[in-house]
Order: sequence, then structure tokens, then C-alpha cells
Amino acid sequence: MNLFKRIVSKLTNQPEEDEKQSLEKLGDSLKNADLDYKFAQLFTHSGGFFNYCADEAEALQTLNQIIRIEGISHTFCWDKELQSFLNVIKTPYSSELEHTNDAAFITCEYLIAYDGRIMLSHNNILHYHSSRLPNKIIIMANVSQIVNNLNDAMGKIKRNGNIKNLTSISGSQSKLDSSNTNTKLFLLLLED
Repeated sequence: MNLFKRIVSKLTNQPEEDEKQSLEKLGDSLKNADLDYKFAQLFTHSGGFFNYCADEAEALQTLNQIIRIEGISHTFCWDKELQSFLNVIKTPYSSELEHTNDAAFITCEYLIAYDGRIMLSHNNILHYHSSRLPNKIIIMANVSQIVNNLNDAMGKIKRNGNIKNLTSISGSQSKLDSSNTNTKLFLLLLED
């Protein structure tokens, strides 16, 4: 890639062509792989931190490690089931997004194996724009939420109905609407 294209891609906050091609090559090489393996590879390749958890006890232990290592002191978490995890490890949280939140602990709609993205909706982040979320986002999902591609996810969303404000995030940045490139994205993937 020539120097001019690199400068423009940095200024416009677009991934460089080399990065896009690298992700596409990895995706092509994994086209016959299991969906969960393909998703994990592409998610981590794009900068995300993938954590497979065999059960809720392991998820709780991993969550506690992330919170301790990242120095998280106050979390945005409106989901009652996820709040019970935070209660066990004694991590303060608020059910509304506040400026004091240094992390978000949320669920997601789908995990898209095609490119390692995570689809979110108002069910996961309420009425907040994804760019307002803290720089550290911890997502808990199940293996059954992995779909092959965006079309599969959209088809399931249409069947379920009443899901709005869709966005997707991948690795270290949002693909659709976030300008924050310093986001750390952690995924706790639970076996169903």
C-alpha cells in the first residue's frame, strides 16, 4: 500500500487495505471450519479477547479476572441475570449508563462467524448509542447465538420481531457507528 493511502486511512479511521485483506484471507481459509472456531479466529484477529467458558462457574471466574486485571471499578449493566454475576464478585454497577462507568457488561443478539462481528440491539444496550458505551465492554453469549453470516442473523431477527437499533461491534472497534477505536472487547462464550 502506498504512503498516501495509509495516511488517508489513518485520517479517516478506516482499516488499511492490508488489514481488510488479511481478515478476508483468514475468513477464506476458514470457510469449511466449524462456525464457533471460525468466529473465535476472526473475532480475535480483529482485536477482541475471546474466552470460552464451559459453564457459569467458569464464566464467573473469567469475569472476575477481567475486572481485576483491567482495574474495572464501576460497570454499566442493566440485565438482571448479568447483575447477579456482578453481585457475586462484589463489583459495583448501575442499570443506567453513567459517566463513572469504566466498563459495560452486556449480552448480544448474535455472533457472526463470517467476519467475527457481534450484533447488538436495544435489548442489549437499551436506548444508548454504542459510541457512548465505556471503553471496556464485556459480552456474555451462548454458542447457540453463533450464526454463519449477517443474512442469517437478520432472518432470525425478522422472525423474532420487535428488535430495533441494531449495530455491530468487532474486536477493538464498532463497524457501524462508533468512532472510539480504543475499545477493548471481551467475549465470554458459554456452552449451552
